[in-house]
Amino acid sequence: MSARTKGYCLKQGLVNIKRNKLYSLASIGTISACIFLISVILAIIINVNYMEKKLEQQVGVTIFFEKGIKQEQIDHIEDLIKKDKRVDKYEFTSADDAWKNFKKDYFADEPELAEGWSNNPLANSASFTVYLKYIKKQTAFVNEMKKVEGVRKIKHSDQAKATLTSLEKFLGYVSIALIIVLFGVGIFLISNTVMIGISVRTEEIKIMKLIGSTNSFVRAPFIIEGVTIGVIGSIIPLLIIVLSYSKLIGLIIKKFGVFATNIPFAPAHMVWSILIPVGLGIGAGIGLIGSYLSIRKRLKV
Repeated sequence: MSARTKGYCLKQGLVNIKRNKLYSLASIGTISACIFLISVILAIIINVNYMEKKLEQQVGVTIFFEKGIKQEQIDHIEDLIKKDKRVDKYEFTSADDAWKNFKKDYFADEPELAEGWSNNPLANSASFTVYLKYIKKQTAFVNEMKKVEGVRKIKHSDQAKATLTSLEKFLGYVSIALIIVLFGVGIFLISNTVMIGISVRTEEIKIMKLIGSTNSFVRAPFIIEGVTIGVIGSIIPLLIIVLSYSKLIGLIIKKFGVFATNIPFAPAHMVWSILIPVGLGIGAGIGLIGSYLSIRKRLKV
């Protein structure tokens, strides 16, 4: 298409929206509601995934050494951990540090009871605590480390792994189901709006075909109409969420105090970087698919 033809199609698409003002506004309103719900769902999923990742980073795998292990073997184990791409970070706890931590936790109120131990009862408790990037990699990592010479025991939480993995799957299934339903509603509404434009311009379309207009030329204004409605319908809820997200998080923290303060909410920039392109893409996609299906099924050109 030439620039002049594209300009004509764009103009006609906008004219269709103005001509069917009531239905266009109704479609924009409904698309906005759909995109708003989708955006809220995505924002919740982003936050839950963020919290899950933070929680994963706090679930450690503790590696204990064989009795009498040499420093060279400990260094070798550390080297293996350091080079493993699944590892996010790790910490070394010496036997003395382990005993100090134990006394702090269990003899805080009566420190004199700990003085009765002449020797360190945790002499063989030196360890590495390893935090993985993804908890679902835990089983494979543990199985590999068990085979390393000098490793006596590995302490890890299968329950935490199972819970986090199940939560991730559940949220994925629920979000996909809800987005599909809302996507379908949006397509249905756009299809109906575009059909009104087709009905109004039936005679004009016939004349255009008689003078040699191509199918793509006839369809273009309706595609533009649908996409424009979808994009406008997505901009409104995205603006609302962008302006209210930080305030809402601040309100939650203020309302629930210390409990909410300890919850790692996803930072605003992370939410925007996902919501804005996804929201605009879904809005444009709903408009494109809705208008295309409407033309394909009912517009005889």
